[in-house]
Amino acid sequence: MDEQEFSEIVDLILKEDDRYAKEAYSFLREALDFTVKERQKKKEKGETKGNHVNGEDFLKGIRVYALEQFGPMVLTVFKEWNIGCCADFGEMVFNLIEYGVLSKTEEDKKEDFFEVYDFEDAFAKPFRPSKRRLTTPPVLSSEC
Repeated sequence: MDEQEFSEIVDLILKEDDRYAKEAYSFLREALDFTVKERQKKKEKGETKGNHVNGEDFLKGIRVYALEQFGPMVLTVFKEWNIGCCADFGEMVFNLIEYGVLSKTEEDKKEDFFEVYDFEDAFAKPFRPSKRRLTTPPVLSSEC
């Protein structure tokens, strides 16, 4: 599916469900491409079987891709797009499934996207200092 067709379908989705920004759907599509490529690399190394990306796998890929793309700004970007938890990605995925952009297996369900990770831990914690050092301030001499 080309970019224009995808954009038109997202416009249709947004007419029915405007909870998430259009840019969020584009990001989701890019994150899926990233996740599929990473899965293919693992498959070639014999680390995984099959091509299907389940909800948990997709969320892990989204995390890695988002950190690469947005760094410490990822939570700010997601907030702008009205994405506040893993379940929001599940809602978007199932909107795309409903419009035939993505497919699912019998086992796939929205619940696969519930509470896989906490956004604060996944997206903010990697940028915090590992531990806080409390040091005594240097003694300043009154002599110049």
